[in-house]
Amino acid sequence: MAVLTTTSRFRSGLLFAVGSAFAFGCSGPFAKALMTAGWSPTAAVTARLAGGAFAMAVFATVAHPGWLREARHHLRTVVAYGLIPIAGAQLFYYNAVAHLSVGVALLLEYTAPILVVGWLWATTRRRPTALTLGGVALAVAGITAVLGLVGPHGLSGIDINPVGVGWGLAAAVCAACYFLMSENATGARGESGAPALHPITLAAAGLIVGAGAVALLGISGAMPLRFTANDTVVAGWTTSWVLPVVALALLPTAIAYTLGIVGIARLRPRFASLVGLSEVMFAVLAAWVLLGEAVTATQAVGGLIVLAGLALARQGDRGDHLDEANAATWPDAPLGELTSSG
Repeated sequence: MAVLTTTSRFRSGLLFAVGSAFAFGCSGPFAKALMTAGWSPTAAVTARLAGGAFAMAVFATVAHPGWLREARHHLRTVVAYGLIPIAGAQLFYYNAVAHLSVGVALLLEYTAPILVVGWLWATTRRRPTALTLGGVALAVAGITAVLGLVGPHGLSGIDINPVGVGWGLAAAVCAACYFLMSENATGARGESGAPALHPITLAAAGLIVGAGAVALLGISGAMPLRFTANDTVVAGWTTSWVLPVVALALLPTAIAYTLGIVGIARLRPRFASLVGLSEVMFAVLAAWVLLGEAVTATQAVGGLIVLAGLALARQGDRGDHLDEANAATWPDAPLGELTSSG
């Protein structure tokens, strides 16, 4: 029964995580449509987070009454989550794009799984299995192909800007915090031993904090905040700016963060962060469908490599599960063995 429960939990968690990656991957075409129409990146992020916060607040009020009281009780966690994984990841990534190509900026941000694996290794003192480490390396290698960074001349043609690299690595740290903080906040117990946060509360309150933080940066003049009422072009159709704003608020924001938080709670942060790499593949597909950007053979092969890396990492996680199961039965050993094992 325990095995069935674990398998069912993994499968549902994987569905939530993949759904979240798909939703996140749709953000690029809609954001690009707004910026092509004259919006600044900060304005696009502000509209995305503010719209998502409003949608989540309405949904939370209906689906989880009392979420505001719960958010106030976990204020420190909510503020940290809104500032780091939500506002920080968005702003640092857009600043990286200002100094680097989109592909290189994405690759830097998606080193987050390496940071998650390293952090968990350092804090738990449990070395990941060889399969897990191999899966991480294979998945990141696949991402370089999906992003079009691998060509006849390797990586030599890529223009690297140290400032942009710094922004990109900062975005990676924020992305790693997203996986670690989501699991910690919605796990068995929340901060200071208090009951855990409901995923809906964390998503709604975190988006409110993130939207407020980004808006303040724009209003203060620290980052350019420029909106326009120009028409936008999505999937070849000329439409009002309202459509991409609503799409950004719902799909890659409110829905994506909610599904992601639930998925991370059911999967391990390490494996969930690797599943998050599939966001890049979905982003490429979304750009193909909505913007007409072609998918190359190299990108298709890269996607298969990413999937192979995920499969390897999953086998490594299963090995860790077996180790933990053995550790759980260890106290049944004779007392003498327990005392001498130390």
